[in-house]
Amino acid sequence: MKDDNAMKDGPLPTVAPTAADVNAAGARIKGRVMRTPLVRAEKLSALTGADIWLKLENLQYTGAFKERGALNKLLLMSDEDRMRGVIAASAGNHAQGVAYHARALNVPATIVMPFTTPDVKVRQTKELGAEIVLSGHDFDEAKDTADALQRERDLVFVRPFDDPDIIAGQGTLALEMLDDGPRFDVMIVPIGGGGLISGMALAVKNKSPDTQMIGVQAALFPSMVNALDNGERVTGGNTLAEGIAVKEAGRLTRDIVRKHVDDIVLVDERILERALSMLMNEQKLLAEGAGAAGLAAILADPGRFKGKTVGLVICGGNIDARLLSMILMRDLARAGRLARLRVQLLDMPGQLVRVATIIANQEGNVIDVGHHRTYSDLPAKMTCMDVTIDTQGQDHLNRILQNLREEGYEVEIAAY
Repeated sequence: MKDDNAMKDGPLPTVAPTAADVNAAGARIKGRVMRTPLVRAEKLSALTGADIWLKLENLQYTGAFKERGALNKLLLMSDEDRMRGVIAASAGNHAQGVAYHARALNVPATIVMPFTTPDVKVRQTKELGAEIVLSGHDFDEAKDTADALQRERDLVFVRPFDDPDIIAGQGTLALEMLDDGPRFDVMIVPIGGGGLISGMALAVKNKSPDTQMIGVQAALFPSMVNALDNGERVTGGNTLAEGIAVKEAGRLTRDIVRKHVDDIVLVDERILERALSMLMNEQKLLAEGAGAAGLAAILADPGRFKGKTVGLVICGGNIDARLLSMILMRDLARAGRLARLRVQLLDMPGQLVRVATIIANQEGNVIDVGHHRTYSDLPAKMTCMDVTIDTQGQDHLNRILQNLREEGYEVEIAAY
């Protein structure tokens, strides 16, 4: 499909892709993009009551599904347009997909990324040979810069979602799921601008029309929901799912979603965190926030999916290591496996040892201690001590608290 994105900025494409375009894209990119595994998630299925199957797009070379659409787009460009070079605005995964396949096809690539993009995505995109321009605090501000550079340098703009060739390429993921898996009652797909779910919906409704297509968005970025019902929900904020943090849904994609997607659900940040932790701890899968959105939708309303065969797309695995570490530690705290206790005690020798002994006698492990004498509203002869402990779970933590209180100490769990 020829695309008018090759014009200087130009109007958005108006011809929507079809299921036939998705099928053609599948043949076109075959052998150039990894056919990722589709696996049954036995532990997650047991925990949720749904029969969950995971499409592991986090195993792509760049760690995300975006390679599919980027490659399809580049392969459909003329030799003249490839020589001009391409430009893209992206929070990371689209950037890496464009950069990776542009390098393979000897196409110069410039990528504009928001300042807030995780360092791992910036570094990996640069290593793929693209010129990186950091600008703006979100995708929309980065896109403004990319628009200006595109006109200034006469480059071809490769849009992340509102492009028929991109949409068709992303839809190839669903073709593989339908070929490799069982009959799905539901597929749950993350939505940012809508490219992935649009392409998948075209493929699914063509080959398996009874399969429900459900989109999921971060509650902080309900852009597609707003586009469909003319809502005015506030859009913006710091979301764990920065890969789908798009303030305005695509023009092409919203029309496809309106026609072929059965429902869209919104999930909050706490559920996204829990889903990401479950993928890591229960399924041993590394996912970024957007990649965990499908599971988050199930956790938010497990009764809706109980007993159903559900396909989820782990759409990306590019998460900053520090952020992942913080999320996993917070999850341990919520489960009572890690706790910071604030203990009031007399400011006299031996008190620290006594508290530590009580904890040790209950087989708790002290991993950090801090005293607070000066900055406290306690009486002058009193002090408080923060003790971080490792436990076997909530019941074990409760026993430790009970024993400290029985020994006369006032103790509370500090907020996490």
